[in-house]
Amino acid sequence: MSSVTRPTDVATKTYETLFILDSNHYARDPGGVAKQVDDIITSAGGNVHVSRVWMEQKLAYPVDGHQKGTYWLAYYDAEGDTLPDMERGFQLCEAVVRQLTIRLDPRLVEPILANARGERIVPSSEHNDEDSDDAANTDSESADKADTVQA
Repeated sequence: MSSVTRPTDVATKTYETLFILDSNHYARDPGGVAKQVDDIITSAGGNVHVSRVWMEQKLAYPVDGHQKGTYWLAYYDAEGDTLPDMERGFQLCEAVVRQLTIRLDPRLVEPILANARGERIVPSSEHNDEDSDDAANTDSESADKADTVQA
């Protein structure tokens, strides 16, 4: 008997998938739809970093009879050979109207994930400039307050 094993040298990369979800389906069960999307990714071997709603809006043109859609973003790590399984799972998911997956540039992964989590990354050089600006602004605000009190 031979067993099929995946090569260990396959690199894991970070991907972003933008979904257009059926707004009615999402409105009825937002937690269930989010879980379905995450389950498709994890069952194919992916590791979800961030999965969240982006916005809901009217579509530019009808897509499969849908006039509006809920946009959902998912960021995850996966091996490249698992993507076809995920894509098939997304196509079979009733809540998913359309999806688009891209591979993120490794240099941009951390800033993009931080932004998706609602965090702000401040580069060290920008951080130092902000500290000096904050000190200058505090001094000028104090002077403005002193002028207002004296007037």
